[in-house]
Amino acid sequence: MALSGKQRRALRALGHHLDVVVQVGQQGLTEGVVKATAQALADHELVKVKFPEGREERVEMVKSLATETGSEVAQTLGRTALFYKRRAKKSKIAI
Repeated sequence: MALSGKQRRALRALGHHLDVVVQVGQQGLTEGVVKATAQALADHELVKVKFPEGREERVEMVKSLATETGSEVAQTLGRTALFYKRRAKKSKIAI
């Protein structure tokens, strides 16, 4: 499911006031981080994740985390990325 520009804009607006839910540590993208992100996406649908320093590694981690959780990246801003995964039932975000 690829997001259109309008959908990304709507998700960015909704995610602006959200706090970071998951932080990726020095060890990088571990199994625990993937599980925590997947659980947060199941609970909230829209989640902010903070990544460590290092641009090249961060870009790869964002792509990998999106792939492993089955989510879409709505925004990447600095060290923070906004992920979206629509629930199959009782979705609260209508885009």
